[in-house]
Amino acid sequence: MVDVSVRAPGRRTQKARGEALVPGGGHRRFWWYLLPGFVLLTVIVLVPLVWNIYLSFTSYRGIRPPKFIGLTNWTRLFADEKFWTSFGNSIAMIVAMVVIPTLVGLVLAAMLFDLIGKKFGGRLASFLRATYYLPQILPVVIAAIVIGWILRPDNGALNTMLQSVGLGQLAHNWLGSPDTALASIMVVMVWVQLGYPIVIFMAALQRVDPELYEAAELDGANWFQRFRSITVSIIRPEIFVVTLTCTIAALKVFGPVYTLTRGGPGTATMVPSVYSYSEFFQSQQVGYGATIATALTVVIVAVAILFMIAQNRAERRENEN
Repeated sequence: MVDVSVRAPGRRTQKARGEALVPGGGHRRFWWYLLPGFVLLTVIVLVPLVWNIYLSFTSYRGIRPPKFIGLTNWTRLFADEKFWTSFGNSIAMIVAMVVIPTLVGLVLAAMLFDLIGKKFGGRLASFLRATYYLPQILPVVIAAIVIGWILRPDNGALNTMLQSVGLGQLAHNWLGSPDTALASIMVVMVWVQLGYPIVIFMAALQRVDPELYEAAELDGANWFQRFRSITVSIIRPEIFVVTLTCTIAALKVFGPVYTLTRGGPGTATMVPSVYSYSEFFQSQQVGYGATIATALTVVIVAVAILFMIAQNRAERRENEN
C-alpha cells in the first residue's frame, strides 16, 4: 500500500524537530565548532596541569628525566616554614585586594550612582568611574616600576615630598624594610584593584529601579539605610562574583610582588606564586616548585567551590523569603 498522506508545506514532523534538538542528531556538524576551544583548553590548561601534578611527586632539576619520589615533596611542603609564611602573606593580599577594594568600591559605586549621579549628572560619575579604573588598564609591571620609583629610599617621590614639607623624619626605605615592605605592597594593590569592583557595581546598579530610592527617601530613609536595604540587597550576585574573582587574583598574585621586592626582604613579602617561581627557575628544584604550585591550585579550587556553595545557599534563601 502506498502512503499518500499529505504534509502541510513548511511544517516539519515531530521526528525531524527532535533530530534538530537532540545532540548527535541531524546537526552533529555543529559540535565541530567546539573543537578548537577544546583543543586549546587541553593544550594550555589540562596537559600542563596534569604534568605539574606529576612533577610534584618527582625529583626533577629540569635536565635529567624526573625521578619518582612519592610524597617526599609534600612532606617537605607541610614542614616548610617559608611556605607557610608565604601563605600568611597571601592572607594579607586578600585583605588588600578583596576586603578593602570590595567594601570601599561598594560604597563609592553607590555614592557615584545615588548621590553624585543625581546632583552633578551622569557625565561626572562616568568620568570618576573611568579614573578609578585607570590603574587596571596599566600593565602590572609598568605600574609596579612606577611605584618602585615613588618608594625609592634615596630620591623617591614619597620621601622627597615628606622632606619638602618638613616631615623628613618619616622618610623610610619602604620596600627594603621588613616592617613596611608588605604594608607598602598592600597599599599599592588597593590602588590597583579598587577600580574593578567600582565598575562592576556601577554596572549592576543600572538595573536598580530609581523609584525604589525615591520611595525610600520619601519614607525618611537616609543614604546609609538606602544603601543597606536596596543597594546591597539587589546587587548581591555581583558582590559574590567580585569577591570570588578578586580572591583568586589575590591568591595567585605574582607580577607586582616580583617586580617590587622579589619576595623580600627575606620572606617579608613572599607569596606562594613567587616562592614557586624561585624554586622552579632559581633553585632549580622543579619538583618542589610544582608541589607549591599544585598546593596553590588546590586552595584556589577549594575557595571557588566554597564561594559557589555560599552563593547558591544565599540565592535559595532569598527565593524562599
